[in-house]
Amino acid sequence: MPFALLCLLAGTAALAQPAPEAPPAMAECLAGLVAKAREQGVTPTLAEAQLSGLTADPDVVAATGRQAEFEKPVWAYLDAAVSEEAVTDGRAKLVSEARLPAIEASTGVDRHVLVAIWGIESGYGSVLDDPRKVRPVVRSLATLACAGGPRVGTWTEELVAALRILDLNRTTPDRLTGSWAGAMGHTQFMPTTYLRHAVDGDGDGRADIWTSAPDALASTGQYLRTLGWRPGEGWGGEVLLPAGFDYRLADETTGRTLAEWRALGVVPAGRPIGADGDTARLVLPAGAKGPAFLLRPNFSALLGYNAAFSYALAVAHLSDRLRGEPGFVRPWPRDDRPLARDERREIQALLEAKGHPVGGIDGRIGPRSRAAIRAWQGEAGIVPDGYADSGLLDRLRAGP
Repeated sequence: MPFALLCLLAGTAALAQPAPEAPPAMAECLAGLVAKAREQGVTPTLAEAQLSGLTADPDVVAATGRQAEFEKPVWAYLDAAVSEEAVTDGRAKLVSEARLPAIEASTGVDRHVLVAIWGIESGYGSVLDDPRKVRPVVRSLATLACAGGPRVGTWTEELVAALRILDLNRTTPDRLTGSWAGAMGHTQFMPTTYLRHAVDGDGDGRADIWTSAPDALASTGQYLRTLGWRPGEGWGGEVLLPAGFDYRLADETTGRTLAEWRALGVVPAGRPIGADGDTARLVLPAGAKGPAFLLRPNFSALLGYNAAFSYALAVAHLSDRLRGEPGFVRPWPRDDRPLARDERREIQALLEAKGHPVGGIDGRIGPRSRAAIRAWQGEAGIVPDGYADSGLLDRLRAGP
């Protein structure tokens, strides 16, 4: 099962049982949420009916710390998301979904990318009717909005949007199900995203991302265009680096033309990535020991859909496999021991102590952390590839 689906936790079946009375703190929070929804135009009786008496879902709070696309090595995420089963099923969907050519023409987004998102987000819709995998969106978002923390405002906004969806009769309460974080339908739209970008893709006058795959795919194409998707362009591709390559050039942010990259010895590992004047940035998700990628602007649109690099690369790679392209040429460093979150936090803390800011000690090795790693590696005289592994941790612990 694709890792994005592992965020869809079991438990909806248990919700059919009568719920115990909400504890005072939760009840007080829910009353505030009802008031907030009413202030933003939700029908008072609907807000009361949906929120009054809800209990917190403990699995939802626990899930916030174990998102697979942030926790697993990139190759483990790809193994699950771009399985042979996912490729086979996706190719079948490309044939069976008759409206895909029209959706591609109207949105300008490659149908292979749309189907790849569909596969990774919901197994081509296979989980949407499984009560072990989805849960009521209103309860999930109310749980998150009442849990405290820095994202309370976001969860409250999403909850009010979910109530507005019901108020507008876009779906029914029993169909308003989704992930632990409230992502809904075939391609996992958050409620605010649905209200802003959902469109009718099957011609029936409704935007039903829960039961209509064409609606979900057309909505996804519409959304990607607002995120900067460029029609007719690819996402990038794997490249091969020359011996003695200066890994400081792989800073994830500096764009160079493909002609400039070629002059530095960087060549495509497979199909051409674009024209000489097209710009791309070089990224090494597993450092010097793994594949290298030149990323075009459309990859940034995929990151806008889900900010995890592993997710965006999985969508990009699955879309390539769906159109018949092979796997990556360079192997991943599968023998590397995955770092625990506490170890990743330690790396960040050690870098901060050595004068290299990482943008927050949260255990997620993102672009700022990798930039700090490269800077320290350069000072230490080792390959500045920005890769966080156990060897880096040992060197940071031992070094000045």
